[in-house]
Amino acid sequence: MSEEQDHVELIKKGYDAFAAGDVERLMSMLDDNVEWVQPGESTISGTYHGKGELGGLLARMAEKSATVTPTRFVADGDTVVAIGDVSLDGETSQGANVFTIRDGKVAHVRVYGDTAMLERLFGKKQVSSI
Repeated sequence: MSEEQDHVELIKKGYDAFAAGDVERLMSMLDDNVEWVQPGESTISGTYHGKGELGGLLARMAEKSATVTPTRFVADGDTVVAIGDVSLDGETSQGANVFTIRDGKVAHVRVYGDTAMLERLFGKKQVSSI
């Protein structure tokens, strides 16, 4: 199996762990200093550093019965792109996650998805008027 295929298998196992609610197994696939970038202006948008912060994000998503069903994986070197369907509280959209693999673990994730759906379901960040 090529290194790229190994990376795709790692990401597939991560999605399986997320679907099964196996947070411990999912966290074992992440670098201790993982960085996760969640786009938009929702209350869950931002950059999360480390497993602790990411665990908080995943817990918030679980409150909305989050499911992610990847339909396609594309690998190039240390990067894997997963494209698929996202469902939160019964709303469904499409998105892509871009994973960077380092030393056999996920080191960086950037999410591309429906930010308007996230704002509807989690609320929009309040902007200070100072």
